[in-house]
Amino acid sequence: MMKRIRVGISMCLLGEAVRYDGGHKHDPFITKILGKHFEYYPVCPEVEIGLGIPRESIRLVISDGETRLLGIKSETDHTQAMTMYAHHKANELAKMDLRGYIFKKDSPSCGMERVRIYSNGAVHKNGVGIFAHAVMERLPLLPVEEEGRLHDPELRENFIERIFCYHRWLDCLNHYPKPKDFVAFHTRHKLTLLSHDRTIYSDMGRLVANAKRLSRAMLDQYGTLMMTCLKKNATRKKHSNVLYHLMGYLKNQIDAQDKQELISLIEDYRNTQIPLIVPITLLMHHFRRHPVDWVMQQTYLNPTELTLRNV
Repeated sequence: MMKRIRVGISMCLLGEAVRYDGGHKHDPFITKILGKHFEYYPVCPEVEIGLGIPRESIRLVISDGETRLLGIKSETDHTQAMTMYAHHKANELAKMDLRGYIFKKDSPSCGMERVRIYSNGAVHKNGVGIFAHAVMERLPLLPVEEEGRLHDPELRENFIERIFCYHRWLDCLNHYPKPKDFVAFHTRHKLTLLSHDRTIYSDMGRLVANAKRLSRAMLDQYGTLMMTCLKKNATRKKHSNVLYHLMGYLKNQIDAQDKQELISLIEDYRNTQIPLIVPITLLMHHFRRHPVDWVMQQTYLNPTELTLRNV
């Protein structure tokens, strides 16, 4: 059994009663489905800076041109305490081998985007929680998402795929890759990367072409490009192009009827009539009968990772 992947998370999402009102925001999908594969490291910044349970709710406020974290009624200023804590905790998290982070949406401490900011009686939804900002700044490649967005199938699949790819990349780095290991990693992920962004994939390929001169700087650049590429949402058009690319390896192995069946399924997928797993399953059926080593190595064809490819 594969060891669970360590993922940071806002503590309230696990059902811990740490919210300002003494409640929680338990998310069953996170605990019951993702929890089978992820080992969670829970954090509640507001509790950890000494705020009680229950406590006065807080919000982000523009004051004298600066964003402050204030109590809603008392206007007690928690900005310095939260900022100092956030930077300290982000440095601590950087040493914990996290492979992802799930933040609580809308939180003035943990929200990763569209957090309310109050200014002169107006409300703008363009803020970022102080703690979330520190984590994302300190760990820019770390896959992050909010629990609310995980209920969108495409965003959820993108996040999960990023976590597994990041997990494999860090494991590769931890084994001090030689040029052949670097090339092998890139080769295994070719179709996955192409389904997200062909241009960035080409930039990565140019790095790999110089693998004989492998350096830490090159590995760092590759990792940045990879995570940038994966953050681009895969589309049905891009996936369809990958499927046709795979089908090309079977052109001399299957008959006209089998080819037409594959084309029909790919087009049904492109037109949103079936999920991606359907044409992939048929392709894998043919590749098991007519193996191609390069194809069988592709991470793209390993949908068992949390049942990816069901969108």
